Amino acid sequence: MSIHNHHSSYPSGHIEYLEIESGLLKDNPLGDPHVRHVPVYLPPDYDSSQSYPVMYYLAAYTNSGQGVVGWRNFGESIPERLNRLIAEGQLGPVIMVFPECFTRLGGNQYLDAPGMGQYASHIHEELIPLVERSYAVKPGATHRAVLGKSSGGFAAIRFAMDFPGQWGAIANHSGDAGFDLLYKRDFPAVADVLAQFDGDVKKLVKRFWKAKKIMGSHILALMHVCMAATYDESNVAEWVLPFDLQSCELDETRWQRWLAHDPVNRVSQSKSALQQLNGLYMDCGFRDQYFIHYGMRQLAKKLEKAGIEHIYTEFNGTHSGIDYRLDESLPFLYENIQ
Repeated sequence: MSIHNHHSSYPSGHIEYLEIESGLLKDNPLGDPHVRHVPVYLPPDYDSSQSYPVMYYLAAYTNSGQGVVGWRNFGESIPERLNRLIAEGQLGPVIMVFPECFTRLGGNQYLDAPGMGQYASHIHEELIPLVERSYAVKPGATHRAVLGKSSGGFAAIRFAMDFPGQWGAIANHSGDAGFDLLYKRDFPAVADVLAQFDGDVKKLVKRFWKAKKIMGSHILALMHVCMAATYDESNVAEWVLPFDLQSCELDETRWQRWLAHDPVNRVSQSKSALQQLNGLYMDCGFRDQYFIHYGMRQLAKKLEKAGIEHIYTEFNGTHSGIDYRLDESLPFLYENIQ
C-alpha cells in the first residue's frame, strides 16, 4: 500500500502487513488474538539488497499499530511524515514497524503482566527476530530505535530500562510518569463509574464492548482497569484497583505495586541499562492535561542525577495533537542508529 501526502507529492514509501503468530500471546488471560498483522513502513525505493536502520513505533492507549498508519483528515499520518522527512533530507531511508498490541482493555503498556499477556517479550523475542528475517534491516541493537507517545513513550523508556543492549536509541513523548500525580487524581471519578456497575469491573468491561455509544468516563475507567491488570502482578483472574470502591481509600500494598512500575522510580536500578543507549530523547507539553509534564520533569531530574545523557525539552502544547513533535525526535533517532 503506497502512502501519499494530502498536498505534496513526495516520493512515497509503502506499507506492508507482516503476519505474526505469537506463541507467547497464545492463551493470554484476556483472550486477545495471538495472530497479529503488523504494519511495516518501507521507504521509497526500498531495495532488499541494501540494509536499513529500523524504528519501532508504539501506539498510545486506545490506538493500535494499524490505527497509527491510517489516513488522517488533517495533518500527516506517520508514514506521510516519514515520506516528507526523507524527501527533505532530515533523515535517511528507514524502516518503521508498528507493533499490533491492542487488547480487550483498550490498549497496552507493553509490559509482561500476568493479567494481560507477555507483550514485552512478544516484541523482543518474536517480532524483532521476524522483522530481521523478513526485511533488509541492519542487524543488532545499534541500528534499532523505539519510540512512542503516552503509553508508547512509557513503554519506550521501560524497554530501554528492562532490555539492556536491545536498543540503540529511544524517544519518549509525554510518556506516563509520576504516577502519584498522573493516576491518583482520577480514582474518585473511576469509583463513580464503577458504582454504576455495582463495583463489578468485569461487568464494566463487558458492557463497554456492547455499548452503542462509548462514554469518555467509561474509557477513563477502562484505562485504569488496564493499568491495574498491567502494574499489579496479583491481578490474574480478577482486576482489582488500588483503592476501596466505596470510600476511595488507597490500598497501600496494591498502590506500591503500581509505583514500582513508574519510570521515575526505576532510574537508579536501570542506570547501567540506560547508559548503553546512544541516544535518549524526551519531551512533553507544559500544558499537558494529565499533568505528565511534572512526572517527566521528575524523570529528567533523576536521569541527570544518575549522569545519564539525555535530551528533555518542553513545548507549548497539551497531551493531544502532538505528532508534529516527531519532526524533532525522528531525525534525532536516525542520527543515533544509522
